[in-house]
Amino acid sequence: MDGALHVLVVDDDPDTALFVRTVLQRGGMAVTTCADPLEALALAARTEFDAAITDIEMPGMTGLEFLDRLRQLRPDLPVTVMTAHASVDYAVDALRRQADEFLVKPVPKDTLAATIRRLAETAQAKRAAAPQRQTVLAIGAHPDDVEIGIGGTLAAHRSAGDQVVILTLSRGARGGEVDDRQNESLAAAELIGARLFLEDLEDTRISPMDPTMSIIERVVAEVRPTIVYTHSANDRHQDHRAVHQAATVATRNVPTVACFQSPSATIDFRPSRFVSIDGFTRTKLDLLKSFSSQAGIRAYLQDDFVLATARYWSRYGSGGQYCEPLEVVRDAGGVVGATSESAFQQPTPATSTTPERFGV
Repeated sequence: MDGALHVLVVDDDPDTALFVRTVLQRGGMAVTTCADPLEALALAARTEFDAAITDIEMPGMTGLEFLDRLRQLRPDLPVTVMTAHASVDYAVDALRRQADEFLVKPVPKDTLAATIRRLAETAQAKRAAAPQRQTVLAIGAHPDDVEIGIGGTLAAHRSAGDQVVILTLSRGARGGEVDDRQNESLAAAELIGARLFLEDLEDTRISPMDPTMSIIERVVAEVRPTIVYTHSANDRHQDHRAVHQAATVATRNVPTVACFQSPSATIDFRPSRFVSIDGFTRTKLDLLKSFSSQAGIRAYLQDDFVLATARYWSRYGSGGQYCEPLEVVRDAGGVVGATSESAFQQPTPATSTTPERFGV
């Protein structure tokens, strides 16, 4: 069903889920069903859907609570709420929470298929008419590398409607329990609605050649990024230097490539862009709090350290109180950074950038 509309169906009733799946598939749509709202949120964070349908009464999380969280991940995804309880209060509450449709079970087959197709195709048309968005690929050696270096910039990208993909090449076994660090990486990605590729190369022994290079090339071929962020060569950690070397080759056809600062960066780290993250510092701090297993052993994850670092770099930019520094390897055009979450401004001159286009 290549090119078919892809619909996420969230309902803990297997009979209802089967009915909806069958109706939509007969209407030429691809369908993914999920009985667990939390699992559905994880799916939505890493998969591009054209529409979603949710029941209201579900264990663990109501459909309206699910709608609230889904809106944070995918603000433009059309969502239909279904319920067996025909109530004005239910309907008003759903619409207040920005549901696109409210349907009462049992829903006629023709009505269901036509409603979902109309919503999905309308959303597709809006996306096609909107300004072109960027696809951002952030490549890190270990869990939390990307979030430390450019967490605010990635939050700004998502706020601007850009797609964000995180590629983490190891599970960070030398820094803690692998399962903990994997779950923390997933939680951080979900927080900003990023798609996560989590590989399992050996921590402290990542190669600058294959398999590292092949992994990055595979992800680049799949997501087709317009911007790549990765480690700097000016770094004491051997894994960071190896990832930089592999990424520089594997992303050779990507228009814009820039390197972020790690806590292990050397004094030779020489940034040429300073991205204002004013309005996104809270999100960056929340991202780093996702990595709770590291909180007691890495001082640079503490709020005051993170904010002081960003405050320091702002002295080199021409605007913003907090900045993230970048070494630009390749710049296809205007470099983007972040503005506040409430409004985006035009790029400022000199070395400070705002998320209009650094691609960022």
